[in-house]
Amino acid sequence: VQLQASGGGLVQAGGSLRLSCAASGRFFSSYAMAWFRQAPGKEREFVAGINWSGGSTYYADSVKGRFTISRDNAKNTVYLQMNSLKPDDTAVYYCAADEDARVRVRVAQEEASYQYWGQGTQVTVSS
Repeated sequence: VQLQASGGGLVQAGGSLRLSCAASGRFFSSYAMAWFRQAPGKEREFVAGINWSGGSTYYADSVKGRFTISRDNAKNTVYLQMNSLKPDDTAVYYCAADEDARVRVRVAQEEASYQYWGQGTQVTVSS
């Protein structure tokens, strides 16, 4: 499985961006997907996750109400709509895929649960 993230850029505080992550492979619709981010000098952290069908979503407290994760299984793509962006949202954003999602009770929020990672896309929010 290869993941290609795109959509990052420079935006002013209060603005919006939509990230996309296109996946290769035949089994995308069975994977849970997630977005993580890593700011300079900080550890990578969970941002949002979505189950295989798109029926369940999970968010870090810091982005609840501002970010929305969604997926289109027909296009093998997962999205992250980011609104009301803040300077603290500045980071490299990574998409990740969990091929073992169907044996888990819920979408994982730990890095170690994800087997496939995209290359990252930079999001910079200016104040």
